[in-house]
Amino acid sequence: MPPKLALFICVIYVFLLLRLERKQTPNVSWVLWIPTAWMLVIAGKPLSIWFGSGDRDEGSPLDQIFLISVFCLGVCILTSRRINLSRTIKENIPLMLLIGYTLLSVFWSEIPFITFKRWTREVIAVVMALLVLSEKEPRQAMLSLLKRNIYILIPFSIILIKYFPEYGIQYRWNGGQMWIGVTLQKNGLGRLCMIAAFFLVWTFVRRWHRKDIPVDKRQKLADLSVLILTLFMLSGPGGQYSATALISFSAGLLIFVGLLWTKKNQIFPGANTLMVFLTVIFSLGTLQPFLGGALIKSASSELGRDDTLTGRTEIWAGLLPDIMQRPFFGYGFASYWTETRRGIHEIGEAHSGYFEVLLDHGLIGLLLILIFLLSSCRKAQRELRHDFDWACLWICFLVMTTIHNYTESSLSSFTTQLPAILLFLAVSSVIPILSVTSNSSTSNYPTKMVTSRSRRLPIKPPRTKIHAMSTTQNSKLCQFIDKKS
Repeated sequence: MPPKLALFICVIYVFLLLRLERKQTPNVSWVLWIPTAWMLVIAGKPLSIWFGSGDRDEGSPLDQIFLISVFCLGVCILTSRRINLSRTIKENIPLMLLIGYTLLSVFWSEIPFITFKRWTREVIAVVMALLVLSEKEPRQAMLSLLKRNIYILIPFSIILIKYFPEYGIQYRWNGGQMWIGVTLQKNGLGRLCMIAAFFLVWTFVRRWHRKDIPVDKRQKLADLSVLILTLFMLSGPGGQYSATALISFSAGLLIFVGLLWTKKNQIFPGANTLMVFLTVIFSLGTLQPFLGGALIKSASSELGRDDTLTGRTEIWAGLLPDIMQRPFFGYGFASYWTETRRGIHEIGEAHSGYFEVLLDHGLIGLLLILIFLLSSCRKAQRELRHDFDWACLWICFLVMTTIHNYTESSLSSFTTQLPAILLFLAVSSVIPILSVTSNSSTSNYPTKMVTSRSRRLPIKPPRTKIHAMSTTQNSKLCQFIDKKS
């Protein structure tokens, strides 16, 4: 098939998928396309690669124009929707502490101006999350955002791999192929497929339990076709797949099945059980680069990888002296990988999210990230009794993120896909209290239950005055009733 014809068919296929998604979520406004577009950009290649070029440190003008545009649009819309920002900040104090600490790191960065520019991207990520929160149904908007990203990125990745290999395939030094699709590298495509596969499986289970919005057969077949394409890309060509993504996906499914079993048997985890479990995973992930990957070498050999974890142990050994030079504060937010250090190490990332955090934020930053994850885990655990499906999605993404960062770097910034999803899940679970005018009627006022920390509180409609009848009016009413009877 000619590449242009295949691309045209793919565009039609994606259009039909998005049309089905739109019919399923009529309450979602057009504003959701702003954070959706932002998520599409951070999940795939930068705009500079598709349409131009730019400096790696300074960034490209095209990407900067896009980020400034979505930021300005987001701020304007949030101002018009009058979201209660103080309440949102109060519900996300660990997140605010983390954002504030990354701003402070500008002062000890070797490239302060570039560091500040990169920090503003974290603020843009928070604004995108607040746009989801400002929707009429934030949780439904969050699910719609994930679906749109999957419906667009997965089919186009297949097309690039099959018909446009100059964009969709990379080659190893020995000539072996590595599928990258719309992403920058093999592991980026693996992460995208891991997220898509788990979300689609979660969606199918939710429909099976009849907890989702009823859909027709076309929607089910569409989701099934996308899931098949996702699993096909996750397997990779000739064994060249992302082992980290596959392990993380398997762990997410295992946790999901375990949570379903606890619900079936009416056994809910204790108050701190999941938090302790997440802390153990996080601690082991932090320790294993210092131990030369000894904790995961057995799993690596089972998946056909060598004892060096494809060269990762050598990278960690080379980075360890730099970590020990600035153990508490690091080198500043997104400041370690300068052009000089990339030339020395001949690589641009630590291939460990925990090592990456130690390089940029130090031990203090690592502790703040752990506090943010534990805060999210605590909120998700409380949701198990009220919105079980949402809590399962949240908990499984927390576990997959912490495991995925054992050998990949996607924990130090909210401008990568996995942390961005955790940010959106955390923020979209806050009560979106908006300003209500005095003319609001009871019929239009929301009365459904919403979550507020450890309890579920109904939003009560405003009280209306009830005028008492006088004695004369009361006697006349009684006479009228007697006549009728």
